[in-house]
Amino acid sequence: MILYPAIDLKDGQCVRLLHGEMDKATVFGDDPAAQAAAFEAAGCEWLHLVDLNGAFAGQPVNAAAVESILSRVKVPAQLGGGIRDMGTIEMWLSKGLARVILGTVAVENPDLVRQAARAFPGRIAVGIDARDGRVATRGWADQTDVVAIDLARRFEDAGVAAIIYTDIGRDGAMTGPNIEATADLARSVSIPVIASGGVSSLDDLIALRDTGVISGAISGRALYDGAIDVTQAIRALAG
Repeated sequence: MILYPAIDLKDGQCVRLLHGEMDKATVFGDDPAAQAAAFEAAGCEWLHLVDLNGAFAGQPVNAAAVESILSRVKVPAQLGGGIRDMGTIEMWLSKGLARVILGTVAVENPDLVRQAARAFPGRIAVGIDARDGRVATRGWADQTDVVAIDLARRFEDAGVAAIIYTDIGRDGAMTGPNIEATADLARSVSIPVIASGGVSSLDDLIALRDTGVISGAISGRALYDGAIDVTQAIRALAG
């Protein structure tokens, strides 16, 4: 299982939110590229980037910070937040991103997801962010009646590279991931599923790994707070 360290970008800084609330942001650094380089030096195979401002604006906002990260590291990175049309998808992939994450448009314009997955095989992921099992969109500000597993199944034959499943109630709260819901989703589709939200300890990572069906886990606050040692986690997950 792959550990994806999260670099969440708000106003050019590395932050973590609590339950996705923009007014509950904790700043962990003002040099995202340096943080990315530190994760790379610790042995991380991937980076998970989020343009938080972009998620609300519906277009890239922290582009300068993302580009500085891409110019600094060699490991692949995936990005979500404000990517809602083919032009933006093409722009980011041309700048060196390995994968873009489509969240809001997966609900509002699923045909775009399918079109992008055909055009860029292996480079399109779907972000499914759920509150009590129901999908939320537009920076988690809009709650829908769409069931997370039902949405995942809609893309079973689309050729997407991964599904990033976030339990909003756990995100940034350091209360542990929703292992049962994430594993249930992973068993419901053949698409690789990456867990996000609440990963707060090495035991959490090992529990996700031991489901046998989850391909990766995203962690942010726990890495910044030191609750999870990156090198130790990578070694444990590799084993």
